[in-house]
Amino acid sequence: MKHLIAAACLAVAGAGVAAADPVHGTWKTETGETGGYLHVTIASCGSNVCGTIAKVFNSDNTSSEGKPIIWDMKSKGNGSYSGGKIWAPDVDKTYRSKMSLNGNALKVSGCVGPICRGQTWTRVN
Repeated sequence: MKHLIAAACLAVAGAGVAAADPVHGTWKTETGETGGYLHVTIASCGSNVCGTIAKVFNSDNTSSEGKPIIWDMKSKGNGSYSGGKIWAPDVDKTYRSKMSLNGNALKVSGCVGPICRGQTWTRVN
């Protein structure tokens, strides 16, 4: 009986690891006009996907570290995400957002009215 319980526990633990969303991890943003860029950590937040600024590079302004940058992003399957929001710290604006994952490249875009912006982020880990 002990072996059966241990096997069941291992199966449940393994299923949790296998169920991790492929977008989870740390991503490097594109370099901005001033030469700075971010590392963003993406993880689950409830049933959605969220991102937090883990590190600011090549900038004296590190006040964004630890702040949410993506929230309420819903997986649509096949590497597509939508329904969320993204904050652009350089202009302090929040956009409706969608993301598309292709291997180690994550295309992130967002719009406020007719104004849209986008970047392709690369996986750090």
